[in-house]
Amino acid sequence: MKQTTHDAVSNTVVTSPTISRPQVTGTFGVVVSTHWLASAVGMSVLERGGNAFDAAVAVGFALQIVEPNRYGPGGEVPILLCEANTDKVSVICGQGVTPAAATSQKFAELELGLIPGTGLLSACVPGQFDAWMLLLLKWGTMSLRDVMSYTIDLARNGTPITPRVCETIAGAKDLFQDHWPTSAALFLPGGEVPKPWTLFKNPTLADTYERIVRDSEASGGTREQQIEKARQIWSKGFVAQAIDRFCHEGSYMDETGRCHSGLLTAEDMASWEATIEKPLSYQYKNYTVFKVGPWSQAPAMLQQLALLNEFDLDSMDPMGPDFIHTVMECAKLSYADREKFYGDPNFTDVPMDVLLSPEYNKERRKLVGDKASFDLTPGNVPGYGGEVTFKTHEELVASGVITFGPPSGDTTHFDIIDRWGNMVSATPSGGWLQRSPTIPELGFCLGTRGQMFWLKEGLPGSIAPKKRPRTTLSPNLAFKDGRPYMAFGTPGGDKQDQWSLSFFLRHVHHGMNLQEAIDAPQFHTAHFPASFYPRASNPGHLSVEGRMPQATIDELRARGHLLEVSGGWSQGRFAATAKEGGVLKAAAHQRFMEGFGYAAGR
Repeated sequence: MKQTTHDAVSNTVVTSPTISRPQVTGTFGVVVSTHWLASAVGMSVLERGGNAFDAAVAVGFALQIVEPNRYGPGGEVPILLCEANTDKVSVICGQGVTPAAATSQKFAELELGLIPGTGLLSACVPGQFDAWMLLLLKWGTMSLRDVMSYTIDLARNGTPITPRVCETIAGAKDLFQDHWPTSAALFLPGGEVPKPWTLFKNPTLADTYERIVRDSEASGGTREQQIEKARQIWSKGFVAQAIDRFCHEGSYMDETGRCHSGLLTAEDMASWEATIEKPLSYQYKNYTVFKVGPWSQAPAMLQQLALLNEFDLDSMDPMGPDFIHTVMECAKLSYADREKFYGDPNFTDVPMDVLLSPEYNKERRKLVGDKASFDLTPGNVPGYGGEVTFKTHEELVASGVITFGPPSGDTTHFDIIDRWGNMVSATPSGGWLQRSPTIPELGFCLGTRGQMFWLKEGLPGSIAPKKRPRTTLSPNLAFKDGRPYMAFGTPGGDKQDQWSLSFFLRHVHHGMNLQEAIDAPQFHTAHFPASFYPRASNPGHLSVEGRMPQATIDELRARGHLLEVSGGWSQGRFAATAKEGGVLKAAAHQRFMEGFGYAAGR
């Protein structure tokens, strides 16, 4: 039941959310992920003496097995981490780049106006493996076999397959049977969709990872040398060679309704490795929020905080129309800037110092009115950015864009804090089983992150060889009063930084604990161009969970929002951890009523 209370200080009615479960507390360590088995793997590593970084690698690989419709070995990951002994925050960029052959001219030759979101043409270098290896090498303590044994066991002996994964396979069944036989062989045993909660196995992937571990160990040397050997095997050995052959020896159906080969080569694999970078940050009240750079959409959340900094959110009901309207109107402005300015900083200058400055946001804040905006209004920074254009779904249909293909992908997320205070927040995604055909020698498919590029030249997000796509993946770390405090995040594509923001604001301004802030009814907008094929926008859109108070829904409609009321527990798959004093805290979502995220700790 929802509860309403009256705040005598602010003279507002405050709505408290339904609570699904208690917040987990402990002192030894906490792990939260979007799947209970992955959370169990992380806690097992901590119990065996590993640190948060060891546990993160084990969880990162385990999620590939238990949520293959949301993340796979062909995917990518941004990682935020904080070292307890130095309080230093670092970014590991596990977002692979485009192939050398990926140019706008190449797609013009194929008579394509958008990069398809399925098949092989949108594959970038798979970045997750090298990112996990880099984390283990620089910050971990355990051996490669120690952290990968869980995943090898899960793949070889099987995991109970959730109804959500079965639904995804069912949605792709015809595509697999008619066009992607290698995927049918793996995901349709006996020609049928697996039944929920039966054991699903991927022995080929188990063999792939076992071979990497075995060959690394056979090379001898120290723990660090064996990890470096594994990196070489992935990027220059049998994995890269199998990917090259698969991309060029066949062609496969994609969303264009035609068959295409891939562009990714072994040379592309060999020439890329994960990098360590400095984070971006923004000081909001007594909190410092850390994000990855503008090769992700992540700074949009910092821009929203910069806009919201002068609004009196303390006095607003966290489930009321003033709060939701204000946050969403600021989101529209921030995401308009995402479209105009963001891109791989190795290719384009992104004026983040200006975009986060008080002067810039003072002027932008004036655009937030009492009514819902239907305009896409980026800011102006002379000498920076590119043209912003968008089309609605109806316009895309009228222009002949074909949306052929299986269900869309999703994402995973996890957060970990160990007994020493080391923190990790990561959002692994891509390599979805339903979006690209399985490579039979390896037991996994490639990612499709290249669909986030524009084919028009001259934009920050234009495609170019060896360039990172502007990913939606966006983990979070926050300090409180100058000390490491919280790691949090959620899957959700373009919605990730909207949902993470509302969680953060309700925690900061309204005193909700982690679980209360996660369980509070969520909301988001699709006002701006989507990052995924076919890149449609929905001006004025606002979606709220059905648990939102009816008075709030009515008032938001009165303010002009094109309101969509979704299911009561349908937005966000949150994870959050925090450290305050000597107490560790953790919380997870229970949305969708299956495949819950779970918080573990002691």
